[in-house]
Amino acid sequence: MVSNGGMKCDSKQQTKTGEGLMSRWPGLLLLLVVANLHAEVISKSAETIRLHAVFEQRWEQEMADNPVRASMLGDRRFNDRWQDLSKQGRVERQSHDATALEDLMRIDREQLDNREKVNFDLFERHYRERIEASRFQNELIPISQRGGIQTLDETGNRIRMTTVGDYDDWLRRLEKIDVLVAQTIALMQEGIDKHIVPPKITMSRVPAQIEKQLVDAPEDSLFFKPFEKIPDSFSATDRDRLRRAASAVIAEKVIPAYRVLYDFFTHTYYPACRDEIAVSSQPDGRAYYEFLVRRFTTTSMTPDEVHELGRAEVARIRGEMDQVIKTTGFEGTFAEFIEFLKTDSQFYFDDEQELFDAYHVIAKKIDPQLVNLFGKLPRTPYGLKAIPDAIAPDTTTAYYNRPAADGSRAGYYFVNLYKPETRPIYEMEVLTVHESVPGHHLQLALQQELEQLPDFRRYLGFTVFVEGWGLYSERLGYDLGLYKDPYSRFGQLTYDMWRAVRLVVDTGMHYKGWSRQKAIDYFKANAARNELDIVNEIDRYISWPGQALAYKLGQLKLTELRERAENRLGNQFDIRGFHDLVLSQGAVPLDVLETMVDTWIEAAVKES
Repeated sequence: MVSNGGMKCDSKQQTKTGEGLMSRWPGLLLLLVVANLHAEVISKSAETIRLHAVFEQRWEQEMADNPVRASMLGDRRFNDRWQDLSKQGRVERQSHDATALEDLMRIDREQLDNREKVNFDLFERHYRERIEASRFQNELIPISQRGGIQTLDETGNRIRMTTVGDYDDWLRRLEKIDVLVAQTIALMQEGIDKHIVPPKITMSRVPAQIEKQLVDAPEDSLFFKPFEKIPDSFSATDRDRLRRAASAVIAEKVIPAYRVLYDFFTHTYYPACRDEIAVSSQPDGRAYYEFLVRRFTTTSMTPDEVHELGRAEVARIRGEMDQVIKTTGFEGTFAEFIEFLKTDSQFYFDDEQELFDAYHVIAKKIDPQLVNLFGKLPRTPYGLKAIPDAIAPDTTTAYYNRPAADGSRAGYYFVNLYKPETRPIYEMEVLTVHESVPGHHLQLALQQELEQLPDFRRYLGFTVFVEGWGLYSERLGYDLGLYKDPYSRFGQLTYDMWRAVRLVVDTGMHYKGWSRQKAIDYFKANAARNELDIVNEIDRYISWPGQALAYKLGQLKLTELRERAENRLGNQFDIRGFHDLVLSQGAVPLDVLETMVDTWIEAAVKES
């Protein structure tokens, strides 16, 4: 049971899985965990060598197909190019996915050891899902209010820029931005032709985002920022050359390309966007949402089942909230308490720097306590940054960017400092736990450091595990000495409620005919979030259907498995061992995780 209150759920409902690949894994994971526990060294068979050749070949192709992602992982080979969004480029990428599966199917799976059978199955699942997703053609919506080509300047802040060659590569990328804009416009036009377009309500935010790229002076461009911080180690000649070249390419290529995009968006694209908010209103949209629910949760739960689970969780968490409110001595209704939290100045900072510094203090308070909950910690550090001003008004409260694959860049916890008077102090601890440690940074950095795994498992993942771990980690704040006052405890419950509400409103809007306003009202009635955050969240769910379901479903499974282990092992339960086991294979589907834990429990019982 999780300290300071566990969460229970119907295990039958949570462990429903698909057929085919999923049915193979329980036996595989049994042998996999046993192999890990006994540290067996198995010589590579011919089929294992062939299998890893497929993995390596496909990873190389993945990097070439996604050059910006390669750059963010620290792979500099493709630093001078963007992804090819042309029709031919998209067809080639789909062909690469099909070829990867064909190559995999030539491997005799039965000749593999148990560890490699798991790698085989996860690889197969990943590419079969990609191929299934391609039939819905969601790439025809390449832009949202949360990002897209209009925020492409952020790339320069997320890749390594330490050598003259890095800056020259960035210049070569900028020289090709007009081609990328033209390809993006072609995608959007094809989306119009096929009636695959986003809702007007979310797209209404985008013109202002594009306008931020339409500056008079190149030096005022967001794309010029990397050239403002050229390393002092560069020669004066190089610094001057790079800045002059940047000014020229921004003036001649970047700004004109964005003017074309602005004209197309405002005069052609936006008027063609749909009035309906539900993805199910698109062609084949209902089947697409059902697919997204399966994909993001790694279960076979239906949207209706997820909706009802969400309502049950909302009711359960509300009961915990009511108990916390009593401890504050507040006399009034739940709605009045939420209004008190929203309006009382004691819960907010007035200054952006004070808000940033407070986040930093919380992060440093957590770090030394991690050894009490984990036997293995990541080698890679993390840092704290402010979300860029250009996107802060339209994005979430915080997010995390993983470190570079080669160790050249730390992980970063980004916090939103826009309007600090709307950022509650009582939510800062729970947010930090989720986004940094023991949440996303600890899990994702450890995953990247699992050098025994093939690259596709180190750098790809299942949202239900990654975000489920982040939400599960929020309860670990109690074990870390956080949430000392009732308002911070209420903040933790508010975040838990927030993810439960997601189950209801996401399925409600995309599958059950809810209006945007109905979703906003439901959110406001159940969670102490400010109006700006709630509207941004609802619009996020509209533009990213299904993704928000992963958090709560992953958390519930992790909590259920921890309670199962505690109940079976009693005083023998080792929280450090449990966490090390859960994180030992990187992000995995929920049924694989369940088998790992069950096998670990049985092994511990036999040893006792």
